[in-house]
Amino acid sequence: MSEKETSKFISLILRHKPEVVGITLDEHGWADVKELLDGMNHAGTAIDMQLLQKIVADDEKQRYSFNEDKTLIRANQGHSIPVDVELEKKEPPEILYHGTGEKYVDSIMNQGLVPKSRLYVHLSKDYDTAVKVGSRHGKPVVFQIRAGEMAQAGTEFYLSVNGVWLTKHVPVEYLEIIGRE
Repeated sequence: MSEKETSKFISLILRHKPEVVGITLDEHGWADVKELLDGMNHAGTAIDMQLLQKIVADDEKQRYSFNEDKTLIRANQGHSIPVDVELEKKEPPEILYHGTGEKYVDSIMNQGLVPKSRLYVHLSKDYDTAVKVGSRHGKPVVFQIRAGEMAQAGTEFYLSVNGVWLTKHVPVEYLEIIGRE
């Protein structure tokens, strides 16, 4: 399995299905590193601590974090299972962005941005990142979100350790399409 495939498998385990390698996450999404490595090796994915540290360090999206002594690991956000990753509530910038595929525009314009299978809606601080995210879903469309107005109206925002902004829902009235690539 390539390093990229191994990283995707770790993402599946830590965000959605820890049971595929026989582990459990604690209430904050942490997994025991030794149990993760043992479970992955038992499932046929050759991995050791050195490779795990390389994957965590090299991940361009900074998906994962270790605790201080590297005995625990977790995904920073994107979970479909209920965990509290101890997100820091923050005042957002006035404008944030959301990239998606063209095929989702009608649904978004009807119900706003909803987390679907995830716990939060993921927002970007810049346009280029939103385009990149949207490209994963087909022809990209970028929405501008008036996050400052939402916060003033009482919506809570969180900033993940890897710089992704999160919120529970973005109503239609705070959205505007600003780019179709």
